[in-house]
Amino acid sequence: MPTTSMMILVAGPYRSGTGDDPVRLAANVAAMNAAAMRLYRAGHLPVTGEAMALPLIELAGSTRVGDAIFNEIFHPIAERLLSRCDAVLRIGGPSAGADAMVEQARAQGKAVFADIDDVPPAPGSVEGP
Repeated sequence: MPTTSMMILVAGPYRSGTGDDPVRLAANVAAMNAAAMRLYRAGHLPVTGEAMALPLIELAGSTRVGDAIFNEIFHPIAERLLSRCDAVLRIGGPSAGADAMVEQARAQGKAVFADIDDVPPAPGSVEGP
């Protein structure tokens, strides 16, 4: 069990397998947010790169997923965010980007969880993930 709450990056597919369909992209974000809520209730600080990147991408003037502005911000912000996190929770199916986050976390000596049920609750939390 951790001695303190962890900041955990939820990494899962965003574009993979969606054909950039907005409904499928939104479903992937919803899955990451659902995992984040479970982590929050377990006493942790969950974060997603999407929550930070997507508003900035819109503000910067991106006109479509995968354009130059999107690519300038999307993965780089997740990489910067991960450098501040204690761990990664990898969810969902195939995703080169999420797999890259896992590899970066391992290279930085951070905890990597492949199942949300393996994330220990923070001390004093009322429920586990």
